[in-house]
Amino acid sequence: MEKMNVLLVEDDEDIGEMLQLSLSSNQIEVIWCTDVMKAQESLRDSTPDIILLDWMLPGISGPDWVKFLKNQEENKRIPIIMLTARSAEDDKISGLDTGADDYVTKPFSVQELIARMKAVLRRSGAKTDTEVISIGPLFIEPNSHRVALNNIDVMMSPTEYKLLYFFASNPNKVFSRNQLLDNVWGDNVYVEDRTVDVHIRRLRRILDAQGCADLVQTVRGFGYKLVDPTP
Repeated sequence: MEKMNVLLVEDDEDIGEMLQLSLSSNQIEVIWCTDVMKAQESLRDSTPDIILLDWMLPGISGPDWVKFLKNQEENKRIPIIMLTARSAEDDKISGLDTGADDYVTKPFSVQELIARMKAVLRRSGAKTDTEVISIGPLFIEPNSHRVALNNIDVMMSPTEYKLLYFFASNPNKVFSRNQLLDNVWGDNVYVEDRTVDVHIRRLRRILDAQGCADLVQTVRGFGYKLVDPTP
C-alpha cells in the first residue's frame, strides 16, 4: 500500500501529539486539526486518504460532521474512522450509522489503529463497482447511492444501504451473521452479532413500507438472504 495521507481531527493536545508523532514514525503523513472548522479548511486544500475523527469536539461533534461530509459530493467517499471513549454497543451503532467506516474506542494501540486504517482503505478501494442493480422491485444506483422500491425513492442510513447493496450484489445467497459483519462492517470492526439483527430489522421496516418485506428473508439456522423474485 502506498504512503497514507491522514487528516486527524482531535482536540485533546496529548492524544493529538501522540498520534501525529506515532503515525509519522510509521511513514504516514498526518495533518492534525483540533476542530472541525480547521479540518474543513484543510479539506479545501487537499483530500486525505482517510480521516481519523474524534467524537467529542468543540463546536460541531464528530458524528455531525460525518453526516455533513457524506452529503458532500467531493468528500463523501473519504473513509472515516471514529475515535472515541464511548464503548457501549448503542454508541458504536450510532457512530457507524452516521456513515463512518469504522469505530475505534480509546484507549487503543497505534499498531491496532494502523491495521484498522489499512483494512478500511482496502475495503473502500474495493468498492469500485458502479453497475446499476435492478432486482424485481429494487433499484440501486451506486454512484448516487439512490435506492428505489417499486419506482419510489427511499431513504436509509449508510449502514442499511451497505447491507442492502451487499445482499443485492449476491442475490439468493445465504450469509451468516459473521459473514455479514466481515463483508459489510469489515473484519476489523468489533461489533456484536446482534448488531446485524438490529440493522436487518431496520432494513425490513424500510422494505415493508413499500410492500417489499419478503425481499430479505431469514434462513433459519443459517442466516439471511435477498431473494430475486425474477423467474
